[in-house]
Amino acid sequence: MNSESPSGDLKEVPEESRRVQPAEVLLLASVFVIAACGLVYELAAGALASYLLGDSVLQFSTIIGGYLFAMGLGSWLSRYVERQLVANFLRVELLVGFVGGLMPAALFASHASLPPTAGASFRVLLYGLVGLVGVLVGLEIPLVMRILKRQFSQRYGLKDLVSQVLTFDYLGALVVAVAFPLLLVPHLGLIRTGIFFGLLNAVVAVWALWMFRAQLRAWRAHALACAGVLLALLAAMAGAEQLTTWAEDRFYGETILLRETSAYQRVVVTRSRAGIRLFLNGNLQFHSKDEYRYHEALVHPAMAAQGAPRHVLVLGGGDGMAAREILKYPSVEQVTLVDLDPKMTQLFRTEPLLAALNQNALNSPKLKVVNDDAFGWLAAHDENFDVIVIDFPDPSNFALGKLYTTSFYELVDQHLAAGGYAVVQTTSPLIARKSFWTVASTLEAAGMTITPYHAHVPSFGEWGYILASRRPWHTPAALPAGLRFLTLPGLPTLFDFPPDMARVPAEPNRLSNQVLVQTFEEEWGQVH
Repeated sequence: MNSESPSGDLKEVPEESRRVQPAEVLLLASVFVIAACGLVYELAAGALASYLLGDSVLQFSTIIGGYLFAMGLGSWLSRYVERQLVANFLRVELLVGFVGGLMPAALFASHASLPPTAGASFRVLLYGLVGLVGVLVGLEIPLVMRILKRQFSQRYGLKDLVSQVLTFDYLGALVVAVAFPLLLVPHLGLIRTGIFFGLLNAVVAVWALWMFRAQLRAWRAHALACAGVLLALLAAMAGAEQLTTWAEDRFYGETILLRETSAYQRVVVTRSRAGIRLFLNGNLQFHSKDEYRYHEALVHPAMAAQGAPRHVLVLGGGDGMAAREILKYPSVEQVTLVDLDPKMTQLFRTEPLLAALNQNALNSPKLKVVNDDAFGWLAAHDENFDVIVIDFPDPSNFALGKLYTTSFYELVDQHLAAGGYAVVQTTSPLIARKSFWTVASTLEAAGMTITPYHAHVPSFGEWGYILASRRPWHTPAALPAGLRFLTLPGLPTLFDFPPDMARVPAEPNRLSNQVLVQTFEEEWGQVH
């Protein structure tokens, strides 16, 4: 049996048996757990910063870079931990569990409490917590390796020790990297996910407390610390829903009717006296008081110009508003709507208040919903469509940016009937002027003829669209009855661009460069 000397060092006592010991298995299992926990804290911080601050590329890049640097600093500092290895490992686990587990909750609460002008203070807190957790996580693996080496010296040479520990470390990271977006966030949410993994860190500390109880000084003090951290995290888990509700109520400033977390995004629907608003990851998607302006402008210039569209494809548009406008044409026989998130289409098909906004369009017998990635779906199918309506969120990250590339628009062109039109929602030509014309250049580079236009939507300001086809667009002879915004006499004004929105040079957005994402974030970043 190994024991600590009066100075606190673990003495090496030769072991007669080379059989695998329970403590050895549990130590290696703890490597798996702490690797999973460490990655969760990093992912949660990046996701929460993107959700609260936007600019996802910048947030994830700086948080991952800062976190890895802090882990390296923690690993370097571990060289100065020479005594009481088990006791220090236990303390580190409790600190990681407490700080890392409560970090998402603390960030969410602080963002809701701080005034809008206190962005710098929030960033200091964000990167301070990320750095602290990173240092603590960086201490963990070196301590585990040294405990394994001292406890089981006859079983482990340096080569075997490093390979064993890193195998479990990387395996834990792999498992949680898959589970985080597919299982953890959709079912637990960011706050509960952080707390849950904080509890796992605390459980590792409790295990160390029990397994090495004979080697620890001040065992009762360690036990009280474990109990305190566990109780604090359990209390936080119990109050996580109330905290989320309070923080989101302050963030949105309106009554929240619905809040859901899918595998892809946070969906929040709010209501005020002015109407209903939909937010995805904190970004406004529509306001019921003026969404008709956006969707009429998006759909009818293409649909009416085609003449008698029968087969229509909608890419994105899971709220069903574009489909509502498309179904106003008697000639339409089938609408195929491809949206990645089944939660969105389910909500806007089954929730009475939301289904009323799209006039029950998602339940129309003419409409088929496909929950799939639009890029992959286009590549795997060969149908042609008279009109293709592309209603994706703005290109604020690379996952969305790929849907604005020459490669994607070449696929769109392949699915467009000879006399058909595609239309793309294309952000604001006033606020994000270069981004708008980057999409125009991209469509042209894909071999399509373009016709840009814009409309004023009060909730968004001046908003842009681009028609794309193999033939020039022409003014339609008629529009459907009952439109609230578009008229035939007023239609030509949408295609007039004043000097402050006129075309500027912009290179095409390709999969190999994704210039649009950076341009978009730079231009919109000046607004916030």
